[in-house]
Amino acid sequence: MDSRPGDVCILIPTLDEAETIGDVVEDFREAGFSDVLVVDGGSTDGTRDVAREAGARVVQQSGTGKGQAVREAISNHVDADYVLMLDGDGTYRAADANEMLAPLRSGEAAHVIGNRFADMRSGAMTFLNRVGNRLINAAFRTIHRDDFGDILSGYRAFTRESFEAMHLTADGFGIETEMAVECAKHGIPTTVVPITYRPRPSGSNTNLHPVRDGGIIFLELYRRAKTNNPLFYFGSIGTVSTLFGGLVAAYVGVEWVTQRVSHEVLAIVAAFAILVGVQLLMFGVLADLILSLHREQLREQE
Repeated sequence: MDSRPGDVCILIPTLDEAETIGDVVEDFREAGFSDVLVVDGGSTDGTRDVAREAGARVVQQSGTGKGQAVREAISNHVDADYVLMLDGDGTYRAADANEMLAPLRSGEAAHVIGNRFADMRSGAMTFLNRVGNRLINAAFRTIHRDDFGDILSGYRAFTRESFEAMHLTADGFGIETEMAVECAKHGIPTTVVPITYRPRPSGSNTNLHPVRDGGIIFLELYRRAKTNNPLFYFGSIGTVSTLFGGLVAAYVGVEWVTQRVSHEVLAIVAAFAILVGVQLLMFGVLADLILSLHREQLREQE
C-alpha cells in the first residue's frame, strides 16, 4: 500500500463503462488511493452511479471526448501533485500504480508511460490494433526523434507542472499522442514503465474505432511535426512535390524526343512542382536550423 496516497489523484475518463468502472474504482481504493476521480462524457448506461457507489468522485464533463475530459478535470477538479490517468475499461491494474508513480516521486521523470507490450495478456489487443500501434510508434520515432515505447498507452502518470507545460488541443483519443509529442518537444523528462495489459472483460464494449482513430493519430503526429521537426514536415512535402515534378518532366521529355509531341501545360506544371518542392526543402532546412538555435538558447537559459 502507498504511504502517501493523498498526493495522487487517480483520473479515469469514462463513456459507457458501467460494466467495469465499479471494479476499477474499488481496486484503486483497496490499493490505498482515496482520491479517485471519474470524469464522465455523458454515459447512458449508469456509469456515474456505479462509480459513485464504488467510492469515486464523479463529475460530468462539459464537452465531449477523452482529451477534453482530461484537460477539464486537471484544470477544475484536481489538486494533487501527481495524476495517474487510466481508462475505465478494466484493462489496467492498480497493482502497477506504485511502479508508475515511483519515477515521479524520485524526481527521475515528470511523465511516465506504461508500456503495454511488456506484459500483454492473450486477447488484450487484436492483430489489427497491434500492427497499428507498432506503425504509429515507428512513425513517432521517425518524425519526433524519440522512443517512448508505447505512445498510445492510456496508463500515464505525470506531475501537474509537466501537464501545464503542454499545449494540448485534442478532444478525443489523440490526447495520448499529443502528450507524447509535447514531452518530446519541450524536453519533459519521460520514462517508460512495464505494465500488464489485460483483455477487456466480457460484456464491455470499446469506444475505440481502429481505422478512424488510427488515421486521426497519424495526422496528429504529422501536424505536430511542424513545430517539433520542421525538416521532416516541410521536407516530406517538398520531396513529394519535387519527385512529382521530376516524373512529369521526364514524361514530357520522352514524348518530345520520341514522338515530337510538346506538352506545354504539363511542362509548366512540372516546373512549378519542382520549384515549389525545392523551396519547401530549403524552408525545412532553415526552419530546422532556427528551431535548433532556439532550443540551444532555452537550454542555456535553464
